[in-house]
Amino acid sequence: MKIKWFFLSMVITIATVLAGCEPVMVLDPKGPQAERQAHDILLSIGIMAFVIIVVFVLLVYMLVKYRASKMPEDYEPPHIEGNPWVEAICIGIPILIVGYLSVVSVQSNYIVESAPQGYEEQEPLVIYASSSDWKWHFSYPEEDIETVNYLYIPTDRPLEFRLYSYGPITSFWIPQLGGQKYAMADMITTLHLAADEQGELMGRNANFSGKGFAENRFSVNAVSPKDFEEWVDEVKET
Repeated sequence: MKIKWFFLSMVITIATVLAGCEPVMVLDPKGPQAERQAHDILLSIGIMAFVIIVVFVLLVYMLVKYRASKMPEDYEPPHIEGNPWVEAICIGIPILIVGYLSVVSVQSNYIVESAPQGYEEQEPLVIYASSSDWKWHFSYPEEDIETVNYLYIPTDRPLEFRLYSYGPITSFWIPQLGGQKYAMADMITTLHLAADEQGELMGRNANFSGKGFAENRFSVNAVSPKDFEEWVDEVKET
């Protein structure tokens, strides 16, 4: 009984603590790429939750319906062959779920790898993002400026990040704008993002790369196009 109350108290405590947490960043998208990925995450969670609920309902039903009963000692249960319908359901439904999620994943992969939806006709802002031990260097070739560990981006404009690493493999990730992508030495990888809303976002290296990995973060300021141009002029002046 004590163990039962202990586990019940733990569950209530964990639920109470988690209720006070801030929204998960990947489920609070600020751009079209992140919105697509958040949709896929919620879709996967919904399907898995449905499967779990059905399994637990069937478990309770089986435990109640086929629980032990007072039968004679010489009782022998009848021999039952496998039921083809049950086997077809148990095998077919997982195949359908995996097949459906595979199609969704492939479609999403093509979407997030291309220019953000709604921005196909616009010229992207090119930003070179390079990592070293353990910093991020951002270069704006069109504006002829560079920053370290902080990034300014205009809203309502496509962004083309060109990623490179001067050290070990790192992973460039702004959770509220899209998924991560690796930055490696001797090659440039490209990541397409866009911000629909203004605000301060968090970016980081999502790949363990040494003792400075935990501090390998950078701030992202999404501002209006006008404020972005003013920021560029201010950086050039200073």
